Amino acid sequence: MGSTIIKNIGMILSGDIEHPVLDGDTIVITDKKIAAVGNSSVADGVEADKVIDAAGATVAPGFFDTHVHTTIGDYAHRQFASNFIEGELHGGVTTIISAGECHMPGRPKDPAGTKALAILAHKSFAALRPAGVKVHGGSVILEKGMTEQDFIDLKEQGVWTVGEIGLGSVKDPADAAPMVEWAHKHGFKVQMHTGGTSIPGSSTVTAEQVMATKPDVISHINGGPTAVPLHEVDKLMDETEFAMEIVQCGNPKVTDYVARRAQEKGQLGRIIFGNDAPSGTGIIPLGILRNICQVSSVSGIPGAQAVCMATGNSAKVYGLNTGVIAVGREADLVCMDAPMGSVANTAAEAFECGDIPGISIVLIDGEVKVTKSRNTPPCKRAAKVV
Repeated sequence: MGSTIIKNIGMILSGDIEHPVLDGDTIVITDKKIAAVGNSSVADGVEADKVIDAAGATVAPGFFDTHVHTTIGDYAHRQFASNFIEGELHGGVTTIISAGECHMPGRPKDPAGTKALAILAHKSFAALRPAGVKVHGGSVILEKGMTEQDFIDLKEQGVWTVGEIGLGSVKDPADAAPMVEWAHKHGFKVQMHTGGTSIPGSSTVTAEQVMATKPDVISHINGGPTAVPLHEVDKLMDETEFAMEIVQCGNPKVTDYVARRAQEKGQLGRIIFGNDAPSGTGIIPLGILRNICQVSSVSGIPGAQAVCMATGNSAKVYGLNTGVIAVGREADLVCMDAPMGSVANTAAEAFECGDIPGISIVLIDGEVKVTKSRNTPPCKRAAKVV
């Protein structure tokens, strides 16, 4: 690929929770990555193949959905719906993390079968990105009988995530903890179901169980959909450093509690956002935008920082080179603005007043994938390819 210039940007949201807003009005993309960020002079001498006029709108990193129960292709077996990942793209999501392909009909539950499913899903999504979205599929579900060699075999085939513990036959920390040690030894990121049961066969997971198992991510600390009691939320926040995932298909009261308490304790960098879909709650293409809106408008988190929970925080947890607007990062970007009719004048202000921003352009690896969102309201200022 050649170069793309995005000019006339009204606000650049970095995705970095420590420095959420960048100075400048121009971004240069070269060979799929961000090459320069700053004022218009950073584009001097660049022979661009494409120019995008942001028209005063905001540019942010593409959003993560860290909790999707993918099935191979772009089909949600649990809700009998197709193209749900493309729907998320129109909500600004450019990266998806599988929480385990638990809704695959007839999902195998023996070690050989669960390994085979994880490898198949990983390689399928690596070979074909639905609508261009970066889907990290194939999160292996832990089943009894798995050995360290299984994790070695999985890693050799590219699998690097463990789906939320508690969905398979491994539920007790005494069984899970050794497997998590093997997983960490071989470079896996590990998620763990937290709270009440979500689907038949899953189990209630307490704070003590999470702490004994030591995952990287507390999956849906706000419930999926049933949350742990608030005193257990406190325990997880006070006595661990695991990432705390807030999902749309969870408990809104606990979402507010976690967000407010994290702000008080200086822990906003621990919060990441997912949908936990497709689930009994359904499929929510704008779920990540709605998460940002809730913690910003209800819990009082500034809009620019709330965006970081859907971008840079998630990228840091999963070790991915996207989610932040900085030189050398993958050019996954969203152009968005306050929606027509809103009292807000910027995308960040729209989040703070509870309005879903309008999305005009979504880029993945510098390539334009959406030129007008089919799911968000129209923007006051719409970015355009010129």
